Amino acid sequence: MQSTLLIGTSSGPGGPNQGIYAVKFDSATGECSTARLAAAVANPGFLAAHPSGRFIYSAGESGRSPDGNAIGAMFAYALDSASGSLAPLNSSPTGGLAATHLAVDATGRMLVAASYHGGQVLAFPIGSDGRLGARAAFIPLSGKLGPNAQRQEKPHPHSVTFSPDNHFAYVCDLGLDRIFCFRLDPATATLTPAGEFAAPAGAGPRHSKFSADGRFLYVINELSSSVSVFARDAATGALALKQTLSTLPAGFTAYNICAEIQIHPGDRFVYGSNRGHDSLAVFARNERDGTLSLVEVAPCGGKHPRHFALSPDGAWLVCAGRDSNNLASFRVDAATGRLSPAGEAVGIPVPTCVLFTPAK
Repeated sequence: MQSTLLIGTSSGPGGPNQGIYAVKFDSATGECSTARLAAAVANPGFLAAHPSGRFIYSAGESGRSPDGNAIGAMFAYALDSASGSLAPLNSSPTGGLAATHLAVDATGRMLVAASYHGGQVLAFPIGSDGRLGARAAFIPLSGKLGPNAQRQEKPHPHSVTFSPDNHFAYVCDLGLDRIFCFRLDPATATLTPAGEFAAPAGAGPRHSKFSADGRFLYVINELSSSVSVFARDAATGALALKQTLSTLPAGFTAYNICAEIQIHPGDRFVYGSNRGHDSLAVFARNERDGTLSLVEVAPCGGKHPRHFALSPDGAWLVCAGRDSNNLASFRVDAATGRLSPAGEAVGIPVPTCVLFTPAK
């Protein structure tokens, strides 16, 4: 069976991109087809799917301001899941700089985005036809900065994660060493602050994922090369730090920063990416208390693994090597979570996001 991967890209060391690419993925062999352009857009660094599977959303740029800064916008597309083709629906300006990360809530009525460079959290309504409405929320983040003067010089919201009950959105802020919680109102696409919770000092929380039952939030910390486990109070949204452990093998002391985190669909394993060590850390998850233990740190099949994704059945992992301009596929051992390289790496310009679309 074949499925379609959509790949977000970014201008970077490999040169400028053209937009969002589509790749056919063979779930029997792990092979990826040659990439083809699915939609032309500037710097579509991150992608998100509507829960219906009919629409795709992208961060991007709509042009440049007179002072040379990128003008941010969110883009909506109709997806032909059989071919992977994207038909533009509309775009909605951020009212500031480009967004870094985005997510669509479980009702499909609300898109929330984080602007790393702008320091804001944004929200947009989504119509029944998949189109984006005008920005409904624009929330600047603030607070005490982390101790890393070079990287934590101002607020840097880096990701948005919805709780499985769809009551809350959690925003990791790398600059403030905090995770901000917002209560959702999908009917109006608005956010109400509901608390903020500390990550370890200097950790630089970047991305996060929930366990399926919503009891635990797993946060990958970019600056400290670690994963933190938080227990969650479902009623209030409050987080309590339980554990932090390294994503790197013992004895590695060279430069490294982390990027993406994913939880296996079976909820038994957690994966994180290392940029510098250029590897994927595999953790076993204790389903009772949420804690993690390291299984292995495996080569990622490229350079600078900014993002990766697990197939919906959990049998495969596809990793984007931003600085090696490639996608690498791995078979996932269902019993241990370990990764085995599969198929030939496929070339793609500066890949920064991997999204599995519905299989056909």
